[in-house]
Amino acid sequence: MKILVISLAGIGDTLLATPLIHELRANFPTATIDVFTKESGARDLLENNPHVNRVHYKNLLRSGKLEALAYIWSLRKNGYDLTINTHPQSRMVYRAVARMIGAQTRISHEYESFHWLDRKLCNRILPQDYERHSIENNLDVLTLIAARKVLPQHEMEVFLKAEEEKWAETYLARNQLSGRKLLGIHVGSGGTKNLPLKRWPINHYADLVQRLNRERPDIQVLLFGGPEEMKDHQIVLDRADGNLTHEVKTPNLRLAAALIKRCSAFLSVDTALMHIAAAMKAPNQMVIEAPTLNVTNWPHGNHCVIIPNPMVNGRGLDFYRYDGGDIRGSREELIKTMESVNVTDVYASVTKLI
Repeated sequence: MKILVISLAGIGDTLLATPLIHELRANFPTATIDVFTKESGARDLLENNPHVNRVHYKNLLRSGKLEALAYIWSLRKNGYDLTINTHPQSRMVYRAVARMIGAQTRISHEYESFHWLDRKLCNRILPQDYERHSIENNLDVLTLIAARKVLPQHEMEVFLKAEEEKWAETYLARNQLSGRKLLGIHVGSGGTKNLPLKRWPINHYADLVQRLNRERPDIQVLLFGGPEEMKDHQIVLDRADGNLTHEVKTPNLRLAAALIKRCSAFLSVDTALMHIAAAMKAPNQMVIEAPTLNVTNWPHGNHCVIIPNPMVNGRGLDFYRYDGGDIRGSREELIKTMESVNVTDVYASVTKLI
């Protein structure tokens, strides 16, 4: 059997697919199991995964239409018997990709945005359940392919290499961070649609770090992110104590994961790095409640403190559902929503834990 797991929605969503990938390998030990992703970070996190034969990577958004279509069409030559669009991939285009690749069996969840054409593009459909985690929604696929859950537990999996673990230790030592209380912070979020509006205001982060530097000099702050966060990092760094605040720069997400694994605590909204922190079992994980946070995407398998947002108040599904649309609300309303989480409450959560 040749299986292609299609995970195009994001880096965190690819991590959420790894328990299903492991179950596929347990059920079909001799199968070819490949993954198709459009995020380089997702490709990096799947590197060294013993349950995956090959990762197909193409940034479809940055490619021209003809180039993207040609790449998708080229995957037909692999002769896949089965494609699985993992949860959540609500947009029709993801099922169109599956149809182009041409497997006889094409599986997807059914979303609120479903159209009659979606049912033509995929021929085995199962319902999604907002009351259960995306990992559980993914594992429901097994019932459609004569498979079952055989593993005792289902964890997100990143298989770090020994040299990556050593790199992290060397990085900490070189930057005089070894043995310190390390608070990892990710100030960013997804950049598609209006998802940047779920970020906690950068000035709030700057106020938080400034107060931590002043009142808790035993805590070393590490700012995680990529090139897209550099401008925001500079805002924080301009107001921070340079001896107590450090911008982490790593060549890839695997090395970032190795460093997050060594943090004493980790703070973010719901982002790909939130899922990485959960996968790495980062202690004292904290998540600021944003309009996109709901049961399906909570940090899985790791103890986590949710810092409540008084304007969301557990009603994430009122703001954001898997229907292919934006977060509901005007730009001004969503900015106000995230501003409602005050610095004092976040500071109290951080200092209570470390």
